[in-house]
Amino acid sequence: MINKKILIVDDSEFNRALLVEILENQYIVEEASDGKEAIEILRQRSAEFSIVLLDIVMPRANGFSVLAYMGKYRMLEGTAVIMISSDDSGENMKKAYEMGAFDYISRPFDPTVVHHRVSNTMLLYDKQNKLEDLVIEQIYEQQKNNKLMISILSHIVEFRNGESGRHVTNVESITELLLKQLVKMTKRYSLSSSDISLISTASALHDIGKISIPDEILNKPGKLTVQEFEIMKSHTLAGAQMLLSLSEEEQKNKLVKTAYEICRWHHERYDGQGYPDALAGDAIPISAQVVSIADVYDALTSERCYKRAYSHEQAVHMIIKGECGSFNPLLLDCLVQIGDAIAKVQSSVAVYEDEFQMIQDAREKLNQYHLTSPLSADLFTFEQQKNGFYTEISRDILFSYNNNTETLTLNSRGAEKIGLDKNVISPKSDPIFSKLLEEPDIHRIVCKLAKTSHNHPDVNTDIRLFINDKEVNFHCVIKTIWTSENKPKQIGFAGILLEVNRE
Repeated sequence: MINKKILIVDDSEFNRALLVEILENQYIVEEASDGKEAIEILRQRSAEFSIVLLDIVMPRANGFSVLAYMGKYRMLEGTAVIMISSDDSGENMKKAYEMGAFDYISRPFDPTVVHHRVSNTMLLYDKQNKLEDLVIEQIYEQQKNNKLMISILSHIVEFRNGESGRHVTNVESITELLLKQLVKMTKRYSLSSSDISLISTASALHDIGKISIPDEILNKPGKLTVQEFEIMKSHTLAGAQMLLSLSEEEQKNKLVKTAYEICRWHHERYDGQGYPDALAGDAIPISAQVVSIADVYDALTSERCYKRAYSHEQAVHMIIKGECGSFNPLLLDCLVQIGDAIAKVQSSVAVYEDEFQMIQDAREKLNQYHLTSPLSADLFTFEQQKNGFYTEISRDILFSYNNNTETLTLNSRGAEKIGLDKNVISPKSDPIFSKLLEEPDIHRIVCKLAKTSHNHPDVNTDIRLFINDKEVNFHCVIKTIWTSENKPKQIGFAGILLEVNRE
């Protein structure tokens, strides 16, 4: 245990010397002459120390002040505190234990007792941390594997349709941006933050009906014949029918209802010239209206087998001028207002390189099969519904950060819980984000991230968030993400916040 470090905090130089003599052959020992000096050391380097031996009665800041500081900034989870004092009154001992102290040693010091208490504390804390790390790792891997499988399945339609592999993600992001801008501009649709999250999530299902369209029509490079176009148009009804084939109980789910609206009516047009039901105006659910314009915009700005990609400016111009059909004037205004944000969505770089490669590998395997069977459609629908279910019931906060775009991305439930947008550009300058974390916590996490490497990318720590002026404690697990070149560089990170003491 020679690499374990202990901080001895006592205003008596003689007492510190005794403890150093007892422990220095087995541990790395550092000293602080009072509570204020100890707080300064812990503020900068708390993660270095396995144990703090802490006197109670000291000038400037006593032991209880140091213990309170450590508790406030979640240092007690990784560093054990053993109180040392000649005053072993029941009141002091009770207070110390209530504030998070692990053990209590009375003066005068007995070398055997000190060695025994310190050694036992080290062993117990090591076992506790290893067990906690194991549990957290299992949870994280399960979340990661679930997300990866859903991502692969969500792109089946895109791969069959010759699309970029990011169409679903782009449509979801643009849908969310449009809805948030719509709420700012009008109260006409009475959309809550949970409604926005629900519609954005359901947008991923907008084209599931294309799984029933033959490849020769779906990927035809030239113009479709009248008969082929009628078959292509049937994907709206096919997708809606897939959702209607769910059980009655599942159809009551709000996500399923919203997904049905989007599948069936995202090709309707505001002037009634769309399909399949020729709905007009607000007879078209707002969910389908918004996904419709998001779908058209992303289709225009993406390269397809039958067209080149248009620029952001060209795409917006074509939509505004009615070259792609008729849209709600309010949504057209929203599209113009959020132009810069949409352009960032289109140009952002996904940081999950390994996941993307797995999706690409899956594409090659999927191309060996015909995905038009009812079994394949049912599997796709099942996995999408499962993903929606996980999204609805999960109370954990999932996040990622892209160094290239300086964008923090949160899952819908997490964003709603802490009061942030799902995509936060330059979070350091965001006024809401700055109120969530205190400076010592930010500094500690940044230091831990800076110490990671390609071979050791993981960070485990505890943090406090101030949500609606209430302090909430979380265990934070972060995996930094690196390029695969010879000299890898950190390009972002992903993580999960697990609320402490949650039932």
